[in-house]
This record gives sequence, C-alpha cells and structure tokens, in this order.
Amino acid sequence: MAKRRSFLRDHSLTLVLTGAFLLFWFGQSVAGYLHNNEEQEEHGQPPITYARYLRSGDFLEATFENWESEFFQMGALVLLAAFLHQRGSGESKDPDEGDSDEDSLRPEPGSPASVRRGGPRLALYSHSLSMALLGLFLLCFGMHAITGAAARNEEAALHGQPPVSVLEYLRSSTFWFESFQNWQSEFLSVAALTVLSIWLREKGSPESKPVNAPHSRTGK
Repeated sequence: MAKRRSFLRDHSLTLVLTGAFLLFWFGQSVAGYLHNNEEQEEHGQPPITYARYLRSGDFLEATFENWESEFFQMGALVLLAAFLHQRGSGESKDPDEGDSDEDSLRPEPGSPASVRRGGPRLALYSHSLSMALLGLFLLCFGMHAITGAAARNEEAALHGQPPVSVLEYLRSSTFWFESFQNWQSEFLSVAALTVLSIWLREKGSPESKPVNAPHSRTGK
C-alpha cells in the first residue's frame, strides 16, 4: 500500500494529465461521431458506427491536426528558450548569467549514461528533448496530410466529386489554413505565459517564480 501511495504521489502529474487527455479525446470522438452522423443524414446517407468513425479520416485528421500544433509549440519553446531571453519571465534564462551550460555536461553521480560516455552520444543527448518533440511534430504533420486527404475524399464522395492525392491536399489552402489556425494560437499561448509570468504568480507551481520574487527576476 505504501509503495502504491508513493507511486501515485511521484507520478501524479503525469497520471492526471494523461487521464485528462484520454477523457477529452474520448469526448472529441463522441461529439465528432454525432456531428458526422448529422452530416450523413443531411446528405441522405445512412449513419456509420462509432468503430467506423474512429477509423475515419474525419476523426483522425482532427486528432493529428491538433497534436501537430502542440508538439510544434513545445519543441519550438524548448529550442528557442535555449538562446533567446525575456527579462523577468519565469520561462526564460537570465540574460545576465550568459549562455554557457558547460557545467551541465560534466558527469556527476547518477548522471545518464550518455553524459558519462561523452563524445557524439553526449552531443546528441544534449539536444534530445527538442529533437524528440520536433520529430513528433513532423510525424503528426505527415499524418495530418494523410488523414486530411482521407477526410477530404470522404466528403468529396458525398458530393460526387473526384478524390485528391495526399500531395494535392498538402498543397491545398485547406491544409495550410488548418495548420496556421492552430500554430498561431499555440504561439500566442506561449507568448502569453512568457509575458504574464513576469508579474503574475502561482504559489507552489514550478511554472511560476516564487510569490515574493521581484518582477525583474528572470527564471524559476
């Protein structure tokens, strides 16, 4: 029982965030399924099953379109915060402390194996977080194009229009409208957090400066 309590305490943030993700993703699927069948009815088509909807371009395109923007935002933030600054923000390094992170490359007890071995492996590991996030962005970007073309063709079939290829969909204004409308909102939210964290606080959160910290203090 003690081990279980310790596990829940030590991983509670990930567990709650994952639970919220699954709950809202399920909500998206149910609402999307009902909306899709309303459109089917408007076009004189029979409703589809929930299982079929989960495999449809309509559901998968909406999913990857949103995941794409989230990974792009987080990857860009991790990468840009490595060399850009905002004085007073809890999301920025202090510009007066310089940009040298050589101390973080020196092995210490418990350091990851890549740090202890050094060389090319350490160089790669030093940027592994941004590479992973941007890699996930590229994967979702590609899946957005593939599933978006499938969704477009499902709709075209209802109107008796010819299908489009993935490349044609990738070049379309629809694809880029879907991408840009999400990207701009993600960068707006990050900019808002960066600026608001200069003056506002959240007691106990590692995403905030201490409540008593001066507005001019930069970093956590």
